[in-house]
Amino acid sequence: MALEDAKSSIDDAFTRPDLRGLSYENTFGGATSFLRRRYTKDLTGVDLAITGVPFDQAVSNRAGTRFGPRAIREASSQQTYDPLYGWGFDPLGDFAVADYGDLAFDYAYTAGFPAALQAHIAGILSAGPGTITLGGDHYITLPILRAYAAKYGPLGVLHFDAHSDLWPDDNPDRIDHGTFFYKAVKEGLVDPARCLQIGIRTTCEDYCGVSFIDARMVHEKGTAWTVARAREVVGQGPVYVTFDIDALDPAFAPGTGTPVWGGLASWQAAAMLRDLAGINMVGGDVVEVSPPYDTTGATAIAGAHVAADLMCLYLWNRRATAA
Repeated sequence: MALEDAKSSIDDAFTRPDLRGLSYENTFGGATSFLRRRYTKDLTGVDLAITGVPFDQAVSNRAGTRFGPRAIREASSQQTYDPLYGWGFDPLGDFAVADYGDLAFDYAYTAGFPAALQAHIAGILSAGPGTITLGGDHYITLPILRAYAAKYGPLGVLHFDAHSDLWPDDNPDRIDHGTFFYKAVKEGLVDPARCLQIGIRTTCEDYCGVSFIDARMVHEKGTAWTVARAREVVGQGPVYVTFDIDALDPAFAPGTGTPVWGGLASWQAAAMLRDLAGINMVGGDVVEVSPPYDTTGATAIAGAHVAADLMCLYLWNRRATAA
């Protein structure tokens, strides 16, 4: 479909006949699925499923990330005209990417949320595709990791964040975005020796065997050094990539619940995600986008770009099969 045919394309999220291909709808109109992909629960032939989790009942500071998935989808409409820059292949043209919609859960029954999310992700994985999840606060990564570990065993994790999220928490009933990684380690969902946190700039007393590179080290040693270290840590095994938008400095992503200065620049994040191509990524998420604290929409735009690059990172190793 050519750009001049845009007038004949109406709500691709519902009407596009093929899961593959770019979209030429007006960016300011139409249904806002992620990258104008088709909304569908039919995962037949799907390579990757995008799903949203509008949950923010686990935050320690400012709520609002329940609006993150919707804002990220809306922002992503700006990226649908051309193959995504810097990757050297056309993920939307070469692969079947679907928007699976959001997790349905009872907002008034928080205790039931973890099991609901784990089952949601497990259902997608059992159908074949991997997932890129749009959050939501960072607690959502824990139930997601439970679903992934059930399929792959203990995972390596690349964790972009200002915070380690390793606060001690041995109460199985607590739901807290600051303790999800601690619980993932203690539950054996991840292999700490294959986990690396990037962008940290808050105090952590015990990293539980997880390696970290703080933001200043990224600034001083560079993105290439950081990527080389990341490859060394995660190795060849399955890797999950979780990106808290507060890994970026508040100058680039003010719309988040717990902003911390001194963070990554957007160009650094983009360079690292692209240079990680080839790792054995099995899934990922972008979390903590909180639109109420950013009237410019810049944080949602950053979140959409992160999610799109995570999509490319996931599909990178599948290019030979697609060809």
